[in-house]
Amino acid sequence: MKIQCRPVFWLMITAVALLASGCASMSPYSISEAELEQHLKGVVADYDREQLQSGSPLSLSLDDADITLGPDGRNVAVIDVRGQIALNALMAKLPVDIALKVEGAPYYDSKEKAIYIRRLQLLESSIDSPFFKGDLAPVTDTVMRVVAQMLETMPVYRLDETKLAQRMFGMVPMDVRVAPGRLEFVMADK
Repeated sequence: MKIQCRPVFWLMITAVALLASGCASMSPYSISEAELEQHLKGVVADYDREQLQSGSPLSLSLDDADITLGPDGRNVAVIDVRGQIALNALMAKLPVDIALKVEGAPYYDSKEKAIYIRRLQLLESSIDSPFFKGDLAPVTDTVMRVVAQMLETMPVYRLDETKLAQRMFGMVPMDVRVAPGRLEFVMADK
């Protein structure tokens, strides 16, 4: 019995090693803009659920999220979101429609196995509520701090370790680079 198990064991080890080394030489694994948009919507919905369960009076929802990767050949992601922030107070819901367009650099955190957006810059902002309508310029600093904090703590993408290819990428030192329309995982420079 030991003789039969030993070749199978070594065959499995060899296959895993070849797969891991092959991942580095193959074309990079990439994530499309649509995948990032879907993941971001899910993360915001989870964040809102956690905030409401913790008793926060604010709720947040996204109506639309549009992510553009590598515009004009630059190493950035442009995130254009439209949604609603509502203050739930005294049995009333006070909704505020917001639209933000921010630009930042994608960053891969190998410990978290997640992609975050860092070094944010506000490109456009607007607000529409029963009390105010127009540009958010007077409160840009506050809005940007909130958005930056959210994007630094909420990844726009996290590797799915239930999928073999993504689990393998999580085991080796990887980085992301921006290509037009997608993020590509590449071997990290040491």
